[in-house]
Amino acid sequence: MLGERAVAYTLRRSARRTLALQVDARGVRVAVPRHCPDAQVEAFIAAHAQWLLGKLAVLGARREAARFTVEDGALFPLHGRPCRVRLGGSGRSARWRIAPDGIEELVLPAAAADSGEALVRAMRARAQTWFAGRVAEYCHRLGVPLPAVRTSAARTRWGSCSRRSGIRLHWRLLHLPVELGDYVVAHEVAHLLEMNHSARFWSVVESLYPDWRAARGRLREAAASLPVIAPGDDTLIDQED
Repeated sequence: MLGERAVAYTLRRSARRTLALQVDARGVRVAVPRHCPDAQVEAFIAAHAQWLLGKLAVLGARREAARFTVEDGALFPLHGRPCRVRLGGSGRSARWRIAPDGIEELVLPAAAADSGEALVRAMRARAQTWFAGRVAEYCHRLGVPLPAVRTSAARTRWGSCSRRSGIRLHWRLLHLPVELGDYVVAHEVAHLLEMNHSARFWSVVESLYPDWRAARGRLREAAASLPVIAPGDDTLIDQED
């Protein structure tokens, strides 16, 4: 308890020597030495109560500011550019078009029971096509066979790679500028050669995407400003696998 507020936290014990406190959209995490007494953990958190509550307030405000209401004319980012929602389309499927003012539009069908779900379905379908093309391009550069490619809605990771199941990439990457999505694609394709994060792995990434360090930093910043459309979208994604 911090004052009158109950704050849940995840405790991680390891061989470290110091106590550390981290707050992000995944929650509060405390890292402590392996044999640190519970009372010392609680005292450490209490000593940082003002800072912790302030961080939680900022995160709460950020979630509310990013919450996206699907209504006619609303704008959301698509590859880093504004895209407009149009409601009341004919037929049963969403469709994409370019408006007379040059802005791309997503027309959602009037028959859709939930416009938010319809928007996410359209985004995932488009993401699947885009991811498949970008993975194919980076696999060609690396000279490796093309794996299965699927979209994901993982809570904490932009992408993952497995020799058995292939590459999965988060559909929300479609909100971001193309160059940031390409960095994540290059990262996951590099895992086809190196299933680790060793120096050899980062050397492969650099051969595919030389400016990966800057892109990685920009990706973490961009994650904080993504629109919240579907349940779980308010989790801040900040990792690649």
